Amino acid sequence: MNGSRYPAFVAYLLGPFGWLYVGIFQRKNRFAVYHTLQAIGLLLFIVAVFIGWYVLAWLLSWIPVAGPLLGIMLFALVIAALLVAVVLWIVGMSYALRGRMAPLPMVGRLIARLLSD
Repeated sequence: MNGSRYPAFVAYLLGPFGWLYVGIFQRKNRFAVYHTLQAIGLLLFIVAVFIGWYVLAWLLSWIPVAGPLLGIMLFALVIAALLVAVVLWIVGMSYALRGRMAPLPMVGRLIARLLSD
């Protein structure tokens, strides 16, 4: 398991470059692939938060005066989600370095269900 910890860590650290590395050179390493899927899911979580905020802010913009203000205030939730994502990213790197094959808190089980075979 020691040799498989570092590719899993690289999947979090280098983002898409790490995912490509694991996908090309470490695809038989279940531990690294698992953490790569968790890292990809974390990125998808961030993208979904931004898209959700954008759509909601666009819909609220049709309400005169209060709508755009509510859209701007909702951006605070986006910032909070990004802070949570940074914490989850650090937790994922920690799990990878410790050799722990556990889902990320809060979103990991959903990620595993969505991105598994």
